[in-house]
Amino acid sequence: MRQDIDKNTVIGRVQTQERLNEIAALCNERGLKFIIGLEPDKPEDISEIQRRLNPPSPYTALHIGRNDPCPCGSGKKYKKCCGR
Repeated sequence: MRQDIDKNTVIGRVQTQERLNEIAALCNERGLKFIIGLEPDKPEDISEIQRRLNPPSPYTALHIGRNDPCPCGSGKKYKKCCGR
């Protein structure tokens, strides 16, 4: 079934009609295509929707200069401590 769905469509499962309305409203605000199943006997699963609504921020590398304090907390300059 998942193969027939557009790759931009998110899928979730909730237990109550109120929760379904809440998630549908969030998806509509963000312009997401969605399919939400109402299944009271199964646990809620909205992980795919949450990932799309709150994407992880990209990792940025921390740049440490040679004369900056060492991040290990020794109090020494990086070049005299862990930078060797």
